Amino acid sequence: MKIKKLWILLGLAMIAGCQAADPLSGVNDPHHPWWDLRFSAPYYMTGWVEMSAVVDINNRFFPRRGGGGIGIEVFQNDDIDDARGWSDTGGNGSFVTGADLPKRVFVRWQSSVEPQTYQGWIEIPEEARQLMRYSIARRCAKYPDRPASWHPSLTLGLAPGGIVQVWVWDECLRRVAFNRVQVEVEVEPLGPYLGKSNGHYFQQTKDSKQYIERFGIPHGSW
Repeated sequence: MKIKKLWILLGLAMIAGCQAADPLSGVNDPHHPWWDLRFSAPYYMTGWVEMSAVVDINNRFFPRRGGGGIGIEVFQNDDIDDARGWSDTGGNGSFVTGADLPKRVFVRWQSSVEPQTYQGWIEIPEEARQLMRYSIARRCAKYPDRPASWHPSLTLGLAPGGIVQVWVWDECLRRVAFNRVQVEVEVEPLGPYLGKSNGHYFQQTKDSKQYIERFGIPHGSW
């Protein structure tokens, strides 16, 4: 009996030692079972995500509803060209319930500043999935006492001209850029809502119009 207790104590000591040796492990921290898909756009480049879909790494298909408005900001300073490059907002979206990590994502969206409707499949590289896994497996070294992220998060930036940027949020909630592609997107010939809106696009905001009147659409900056 004494020997058995000794082995138990040794085992507990080894576990404690492993935890002490790896204080940034987030493996045992609480996690949400699914991952987050979001859509964003450069400042003032307003648009609307009509629909999206996901194929996960097990080749299962998950159709989804639209992701809502993108690129909506208030035009506060007409001396700053804010729309060049990508905004740092998280975007609109929700959990992809029941799916494993993404293999590819389909999105159809309206760019109301052009106006134009784009659609296409975006391949998600393995390096992005590795970071999605890592983001919940490790705590941020800057805040070692805080639990690891609750869930992996993927963001697709959508810009005029059919430009798509892929980001994954790391363990410190910093965006890491991956594929930036002129998607194998095609212009949807039926227009917005597959022709069901009589050609009416998501309304461009007053602030977006004012911005573009002053600066134009900064193609080539994304």
